[in-house]
Amino acid sequence: MGVDGVTRRPDAPPAKGFLARLPVAVRRELLGRGRRCRYEPGERLLLEGGTDTHVVLLTSGFVKVTNNVEGVEALVAIRGAGDIVGEAAALAEQPRMASVTACGVVIGHLVTAEAFRHVLGRHPDAARLVTTTVAERLRWANQRRADFVAYPAEVRVARVLVEIAGTYGRQADDGSVVIDVPLSQPELATMIGAAEATVHKALRALRDDRLIRSGYRRIDVLDPQALRRMAHEPPDLTA
Repeated sequence: MGVDGVTRRPDAPPAKGFLARLPVAVRRELLGRGRRCRYEPGERLLLEGGTDTHVVLLTSGFVKVTNNVEGVEALVAIRGAGDIVGEAAALAEQPRMASVTACGVVIGHLVTAEAFRHVLGRHPDAARLVTTTVAERLRWANQRRADFVAYPAEVRVARVLVEIAGTYGRQADDGSVVIDVPLSQPELATMIGAAEATVHKALRALRDDRLIRSGYRRIDVLDPQALRRMAHEPPDLTA
């Protein structure tokens, strides 16, 4: 773990995510109780099965959340600036349920389980937000399982890309949405529960329809509204 020596520094909050939804005073208290850490690309923040119980508050960069399934590392989620990771182990005091790996340089605040629980005990609104965050993540996982039954692979890929682009994408000058998180075809395959060859075919179809542009570990959404229609999602009225 890379610790850059800066402690108790209440960084400015990201624009969205768990931290942005906290009251300002609670956010400052929680960050102030943490140890500011820098993680290098590919570095593990958390390891599945680990018995440590701290949480990490992400203030910059992206991470991938993975599970080991019969020797294959399956991508189950992406988290970015403003998100919290490791809260389940801190609250339940059980081994880690997933690994978390830095995608590029990541800055976060490491908060001990004791300090985290102390803040939640003092601030019921923060405790409710943690509960809400856990429920939202469970709902997302359940939706992916439901998608597996309800939709073909091409639609499932589109639905995942809509979700990722809406949460972690950035608008380009040409109106496309750039997904800054590096995504490989095997990772997308594990996320939607399909063979890699099936995902390759689905991405090719989306490219042929000019809905996306893809390269090595990179995907840009060229027509966000059309991709939403492909994904059976309602139009984004804020776009």
